[in-house]
Amino acid sequence: MSVMPDSWIRKMALENGMIEPFTEKLQREGVISYGLSSYGYDARVSREFKIFTNVDSAIVDPKFFSPQSFVDRDTDVCVIPPNSFALARTVEYFRIPRDVLVICLGKSTYARCGIIVNVTPLEPEWEGHVTLEFSNTTPLPARIYANEGACQFIFLKGDSVCDVSYGDRAGKYQGQTGVTLPKL
Repeated sequence: MSVMPDSWIRKMALENGMIEPFTEKLQREGVISYGLSSYGYDARVSREFKIFTNVDSAIVDPKFFSPQSFVDRDTDVCVIPPNSFALARTVEYFRIPRDVLVICLGKSTYARCGIIVNVTPLEPEWEGHVTLEFSNTTPLPARIYANEGACQFIFLKGDSVCDVSYGDRAGKYQGQTGVTLPKL
């Protein structure tokens, strides 16, 4: 398995639509960086946020998830309450090739502020907007900036093609758009 370089990511994005919209050069001026890097792609967070709240005393249950656990916000700056979290999505829409697995790591700028970004791996032939989880581990409110970098995707190319892809399994999060809540 190999980590794929910027030249491969660029080619797959421009010729095969692997990342749309695609930013060919790392953007850094006055923003949390996003775009193509040496061995990855720094994706942006959109303006759509679902902020965790306990106003309705909902129970967090992955088998019977209640949308009442969140309040929706469409904003340029999302404030996450202390020791809480928010769901968001990438600006970019991803289409993962059959022989690739994608791992996501949070940006150091957020990590150094106690904000953790979590994303599960993007499996072969998965496509959609990526739902992002921002955890505010601090006792203070934390800001997330829309249309700026949130996380970096690392593309790992397998030595051979998998027998069964996410697309073959018709995975429950296939083709998701918007911020997608848990499904059973």
